[in-house]
Amino acid sequence: MACLGVNIDHVATVRQARKTDEPDPVWAAVEAELGGAHCITFHLREDRRHINDRDARLLKETVATKLNMEMAIAPEIVDIACGLSPDQCTLVPERREELTTEGGLDVVRHAKAIGEVVKRMKDQGIVASAFIEPDNAQIAASADCGFHAIELWTGGYAHAKSAEEARATIGKLRAAIGMAKSHGLEVHAGHGLTYRNVAKLAAVEGFSEFNIGHSIVSRAMFVGMRAAVAEMVRLLKENEPSQ
Repeated sequence: MACLGVNIDHVATVRQARKTDEPDPVWAAVEAELGGAHCITFHLREDRRHINDRDARLLKETVATKLNMEMAIAPEIVDIACGLSPDQCTLVPERREELTTEGGLDVVRHAKAIGEVVKRMKDQGIVASAFIEPDNAQIAASADCGFHAIELWTGGYAHAKSAEEARATIGKLRAAIGMAKSHGLEVHAGHGLTYRNVAKLAAVEGFSEFNIGHSIVSRAMFVGMRAAVAEMVRLLKENEPSQ
């Protein structure tokens, strides 16, 4: 079964709406792990709109599973990541006006700067992943930059307007997995995945990690984080590719 990475950013979003101390995303990470999460994912943005430096520090101290930090290549954030040394850093594009990360990192266009960041990560023993769209040029550039893994943007599938469009995007993702594997890259998936749509992607051979946040945090409002995570873990297991 592919690993489940639980993104806890939106727990912090609720906290920051009132600029108070609850709900605590660090507590949420503990509950997610107790529910069966294999990885805790957080995004330390330049504007600190949800996760802040205190959260990042305490997550590093307390998370018992894999810790995955999503981040832009801004020098300040890279310095923090290297000092924190999470298990994995996933490089993502970042725009101030977006509600969440939309689309993939343009590794082709920014290869030189990205390659330098990846080298720093690898020197620290951090697994480096690129959040990219399922595009052959981006996959090849990611391999050339030295990434260990890529996380394929699944927004095309999540936002598909018809069953035919969804099938086409799954076909594109399958092809991207094949291309990535030929370059020796591990393949993760994320963006827009929910309890309603994850099954078909969970059945695709080649994904080793799914990073899901908003849907799990939303479900946790009604059943609790531990139960919400356990439900998603069960869905991944029930729909894993047949051996």
